[in-house]
Parts: sequence; structure tokens; C-alpha cells
Amino acid sequence: MYRSTGSEAEIEEFLGSLETVETADIVVGIASYNNASTINHVIRAVDAGLAKYFPTNRCVIMNSDGGSTDGTPDVVKRATFDRKTIFLSTPGLSPSRITAPYHGIPGKGSAFKLIFESVRALGAKACCVVDADLRSITPEWIELLLVPVLKEGYDFVAPLYSRHKYDGSITNSIIYPMTRALYGKNIRQPIGGEFGLSGKLVSHYLGSKGVWDTDVARFGIDIWMTTEALVGGFKLCQSYLGAKIHDPKDPGAQLGEMFVQVIGSLFSLTEKYHEQWKGIGGEVEEVPTFGFKYYTGLEPVKVDVERMIESFRAGVECFRDEWGRFLVKDVLSEIEAVARKDTRNFYLSNDVWVRIVYEFLLAFHHGKLEREELFRSMLPLYLGRTASFFLDVSDLSNDEAESVIEEGCREFERQKRYLVELW
Repeated sequence: MYRSTGSEAEIEEFLGSLETVETADIVVGIASYNNASTINHVIRAVDAGLAKYFPTNRCVIMNSDGGSTDGTPDVVKRATFDRKTIFLSTPGLSPSRITAPYHGIPGKGSAFKLIFESVRALGAKACCVVDADLRSITPEWIELLLVPVLKEGYDFVAPLYSRHKYDGSITNSIIYPMTRALYGKNIRQPIGGEFGLSGKLVSHYLGSKGVWDTDVARFGIDIWMTTEALVGGFKLCQSYLGAKIHDPKDPGAQLGEMFVQVIGSLFSLTEKYHEQWKGIGGEVEEVPTFGFKYYTGLEPVKVDVERMIESFRAGVECFRDEWGRFLVKDVLSEIEAVARKDTRNFYLSNDVWVRIVYEFLLAFHHGKLEREELFRSMLPLYLGRTASFFLDVSDLSNDEAESVIEEGCREFERQKRYLVELW
């Protein structure tokens, strides 16, 4: 969890200190909280990427820290590399490096807000943000996230990764297929963590009212940024970055608040922009993709399928009555039937899963349950679907598993009419 130690006065003091930098063409933002073990590599990769690909631009590396107690800001300040061993020619301007605590609700979104304020204060033309726990970032990531903005006129650059089939389960089962079905554009990683942004889009984000004290300030920031770019008429693309290797999380053991915040943000945005997505149909549009796709090895992700199935079964017992207030009988009966299956035969099908998601979205829209209760009751169903997917693809390669995810996306698109009709 990101935490905040900065007061409003400290933030004003920080923004005033930017006057020593005066202006910048590029800001690279890194939100951190207790990432001392990984952020040194991230800083060095960013520094090298700016020096190599943007030697004549005025650049700032901005670390927005959530009150780390492990010395993360000190690591940021000390991180160095010998440029003579990396570059055949002497690079140009060295980027400025700033680390500061952010203010606001503890969360990644609040950290990003300080980064965005820095972009505006410095008049930067482009910004990119990268996670502080990355172990696979290379200098080329900085080029791929920023060049489409600076040279091709794009406002929003989403990441495109090679990921292990068990990684990114919330993205694969809900966020990606729903974003694709609702808005008609194939952005594979809507909450990927790394993004390239134009100064114009950053100004749009900062001008949005009433969002920075919601779940957007926590873990909802990525889907909010993507959705705002989609509905705001901004020019979008994606860049292939290779493997994303970071600190993986077992979806059966480490979700909780993140799930509630991400899904809460997704549903709130769907409510806000219903007039836009209801009118979108037909073929999904591919967005331009930059970068050279290549084969890369991926670290295995450990998962506990039994734990997820047990959480699913416990959820059926606990939330059956609540679900009965809005789930149609055949869907509820199918959920109960799946809960009675043993692990070997455990399977929650695509069509039932999509109906579940859309029924929960409709329940949110029509106020069938309190917001927090609704999302927490959805969590065990998500774990059941995730366990089912893991079992289904256990013998498949990562590329073959991707085909299974794509079929799930098409089911969301097929059933969208049902959602529109009942909205």
C-alpha cells in the first residue's frame, strides 16, 4: 500500500522548489512505497533511457514516495551508473532527479497526482510513469513510452507485455475484456502500470473534478487513466515492452482491497460514461502498436488453486442470499452447481462468468446492494473464475492461454447487448 506523509504546506514547498529546474521537456514519474530492493535498477534504467534516446531534451526523474521506511528515497538519490561502460558516445544533458512525499489519500493515484502536478508546473511536453518494483525494465522502455508522444503525436501509450499465463488475473478476467467490449478498442493492458502521456492529457487528468478523493487515488488510477483517454477523444496506441517481471502476487492470497478499488473504479466509470459505451458496437478496433515483438522467457507465478476454490465455496455459503437479490435464478443455480464440484472437475464457463459480471454491474447501476458489500461479495466469484481458468490452461503454453483469454473477450462482446437492454 502506498502511504502519504506530506502535508499541503510541504507539497506547496515542493512545487516551489521546482523553480530551480524551471522547465522540462520530459518527466518520468515513479511512485514508490518501500521499494528499496528494486528501485535502484528502475532509476538506473530510466536514467540510461533518457540519456540514450533523449540526449538533448531537458528531463526530470520524479519519485513520488508514500513515506517509505526502508530508505527508498535515499536509494533514489544515490543511484548511479558509469555512462562510459554503457554508451559508445558521450550522452548529452543529465536528467534532474527529484524525490518528494505526496499528499492525500494513501495510494498510487495520489502519488501520480503529484507527478502530474510536476508535469504541469514544469510545462513538460510528455510524461511516462513506471512501477518501482520492476525487475525487467530496460532503457528501451523509456523510448517506447515517450517517442510515440513526442514524435508521432499520441496522447496515451499503453504498455503491451509478455506475461506469464497466471499473472495479471484481474486484467485477464475482467478489466481487459470489459474495456474492450464497452469502448470497442483493443488495449491489452488497461491497468498495466507503465504509461506514456502527453502534456495535454496530463492537464485533462488534473482538471477532472471529484476523483482524487475516490478509489482513483488508490489502486483505481490505471483504469481511470485509460478510460479517460478512451472517452476523451485522445489519440491512443500501445508499445511492446517485452516481459514484465515484478513482484508477483498470488490472486488467492493477496487481493482484498486492490480488487475492491479496481472494480469499484471500473464500475463507477462505466456508470459515468454509459451514454458513450452504449452506442459502441461492431468490430473491435485494433490500436497502433509500436515496438518489436520478440520471444522472452517468463518467471513462473506460484498460485494456490485449492485456496481459491475454498474461498469460492465459502463465498457461495456466505453471500447466496445477497446474490439472490439480483442474480437471475439460472446463473445462481449454476454457481451453486460449480461449488459442489471437486477440484478435478471444477469449471466456471465463459458464458456464466460474463453473465455474473454484467449482473453485478447492473446491480451496481440499480443500487441493489451497498457498494462495498457488492464488491466484496464479488471477490469469491472472481477467485472461482480465476481458479477455473488456471485449471483450464495448466497444460497450455502462455501463447495458447492467450487464445483462451481472447475467447473470453469475445463472450463479453457477444453479451453486451444484454447489458445495454437492461441498463
